[in-house]
Formats: sequence, C-alpha cells, structure tokens
Amino acid sequence: MNSTTIKSDWKQSTVLASRSLNLISDETINRVLLALADEAILQTENILKENAKDLAAMDNTNLMYDRLLLSKQRIEGIAADIRNVASLPSPVGKILMETERPNGMKITKITVPFGVVGIIYEARPNVSFDVFSLCFKSGNACVLKGGTDAHNSNSAIVKVIQTVLEKFGLDKNIVTLLPAGREATAELMNAVGVVDVVIPRGSKGLIDFVRDNSHIPVIETGAGICHTYFDEFGDVEKGKEIIFNAKTRRVSVCNALDCLVINKKRLSDLPLLCGKLAEKNVIIYADVKAYTFLNGKYPGNLLQKATEESYGTEFLDYKMAVKTVESIQEAVDHIARFSSKHSECIVSENEPHILYFEKVIDAACVYTNVSTAFTDGAQFGLGAEIGISTQKLHARGPMALAELCSYKWIIKGDGLIRN
Repeated sequence: MNSTTIKSDWKQSTVLASRSLNLISDETINRVLLALADEAILQTENILKENAKDLAAMDNTNLMYDRLLLSKQRIEGIAADIRNVASLPSPVGKILMETERPNGMKITKITVPFGVVGIIYEARPNVSFDVFSLCFKSGNACVLKGGTDAHNSNSAIVKVIQTVLEKFGLDKNIVTLLPAGREATAELMNAVGVVDVVIPRGSKGLIDFVRDNSHIPVIETGAGICHTYFDEFGDVEKGKEIIFNAKTRRVSVCNALDCLVINKKRLSDLPLLCGKLAEKNVIIYADVKAYTFLNGKYPGNLLQKATEESYGTEFLDYKMAVKTVESIQEAVDHIARFSSKHSECIVSENEPHILYFEKVIDAACVYTNVSTAFTDGAQFGLGAEIGISTQKLHARGPMALAELCSYKWIIKGDGLIRN
C-alpha cells in the first residue's frame, strides 16, 4: 500500500504479513537486516534530502529539533545498530519450560512474537529504522504512526525498508507507515483484533493520551525525569564527571539528568560538582541552600532560584534543578515524589547507603556511580531499542528483542483424553 495514504485494506494486509513472518528463516531475516543497513548508507543522500524538508518547517530552537535531525554520522550509527540486531540470537522459539505429566502429556512453553506491534512516536525518524529492525528480528509486523514533523523523513525511510523487503520476495506490508494526522492515530488505537500492542514514544502528553484512549494494550515508554543523588559519602571527581555526562551528553533524550539531589554536608563541593556545566551554558535552578553555595562561583547569568515547578520537570534542554536534602532518606523521598520511574543514580562510596538506595528506589534502572546516560538498549547489549518502559507489567527498562515476544504452550500426546 502507499505509505502516505490509509486504505481500507491496511489491517488485513498487516495481519497477512504478520502470518508470513512465522515462516521466514532466521538466516533470511539476518540477510535482510544486513542488506537494509547497506541500503540505508546508499540512500543517505535521499533520506537527508527529505529530512531537510522536515527540519526547514521546524524552528531550530525547538527542543525537538535535535531529535528530528539526521546526519551522515547518525545514519551510519543507525546502520551499525541494524547490523548489531542482525548479529543477535533470535528471541523466538526459546524453550522457557518443559514438563511431562504422569499421563504422558508433554508440555512446552516457548517464546513467540506478539504479531503486530503499533508504534506512535513524535519527531524521531531514527525510530522508524529501530522499530522495524527489532520487530522484524523478533517476527513481528509493525505499524508506524510518526509525527507530522517527521513525515517526510519517515516516508523516505519506510520506502527504503519496503524496497529491501521486496528484493527478498517478502511482503512489504511487514512494515506500514500511517499518514500524519489524528485520524490515523485513532484508527491505530482502535485496531482491535489486528494490532496486538501499542507502544507510544515521546512526551508525557503523548504517552498519557495513548494510554487513556487506546483500546489496544499499551506499554508505556518515554518520559524520563532523572535524578542523581550525591551522597555525603560521594566521590567528588566521580560525581563531577557523572553529572556533566548525564546532563550534557545529549539533552534531548529521556535518560538526561534533570535534577541533582545533594546531601547538605557536601554543599561546599557543589561549585566543583557543577562547575563544568558552565562550559555548556547549563542553567541551574537551585534551592535556597544550594544557591548560597553557587552564588559567585557559578556564572550569574546561568544561576536562578528554584521554584516548585523546577522539580518534576523533564527539561530536554541545557537546564537542571538542584535540591538539598538532610539525609539519604530525604533524598529517596524527594525522588519518589518527582520521579517518572525511568533512571535514578546515587554517587556514593558507602555500601549500606548504596544498598538502601538500590532497594528502595522505584525505577526501571537504578545506577551506582554510573551516568544515567547508559539507559539504552545498545549500551545494555540488547541491540537497538524500541523504548524505555517505565511500567511494571511485561517489560521494564530498555525494550529490545526479548520484550517484543510473548509465549505460548505446545502440548503433545498420543490420543489423550480427559476423564
């Protein structure tokens, strides 16, 4: 079907494509993915040309601009991720349990694809490649609903994918790109009996909207309000580098640091912990105690007094809040109040404090002396990711191949009947 137009048969075509995936060998899947990585490189100029159209329609000061931006280097990185996914073992057909009942009935529990995965996402065209590679490797057809801001980019990418599929004699409807607009979003969220799961990727507003309106089961991913707690037993040199990396490596992503929580006994170290942030013009919103220690030691034009709105905000920008606490217990309380349950970190050399933090903090990823920037499927050795799940049912944290599978029971016997 034309990727820019909804036709009445997209649902049927997707279901049929999903069934066809069950008969494709792992070897063919890997060959397709490797060919796609090569084709993405070959088609870089065309993809960037379409991406430029999307970029031209967006203000370059928009926080989403960096997410929308593609470049030769980023496409090379995407191709590397696709090759990495091809190199991973298939998650399908793994035996989770085997047993034989006294009556001779043999029961096996094995992993199987969901079937059809729907993705609703904002201005991140790289997601189109990532989602396809992971869904294809795990035996799932995918229906993509990207944002209007990236529609030219997404259309170019899906055209590349479908071209490769057809070269291998495969059904191009294994991947479907729905048109921009709310009508397509509504149709996807109501495709009961066709789409098995919907995964939203983007802002809290998008995630809340999909969760509240979808008639398809939803796996929540995305919003990351991330904290780093610098404990009274924290190492300053480690803390300085972790804070700088977590905040500035890439501010537009969900694993970026939003709030530094610091024990009051270490406030004298705050100028050193935050000093490097000035190199990137990071605006700091500091509470009264923290402001006192930073005033005159951090650029005045980058230092502001915190308000209640400074906490619980996913900045996606060169901005960070600072909160002073009396104890590790108060730090945990503050994080529990404002966290999105994505990624949280403690910088400490005190083992009891570390164990307390790890046990009590309720988040998908809990770090000790490690930047939250590592919350990423590739960094976890999972290949590319579909998103970071912040919920607790089915999947939590980076969602990669294994998280795109369910399971079923295979039961065998020899004419068995139940009394």
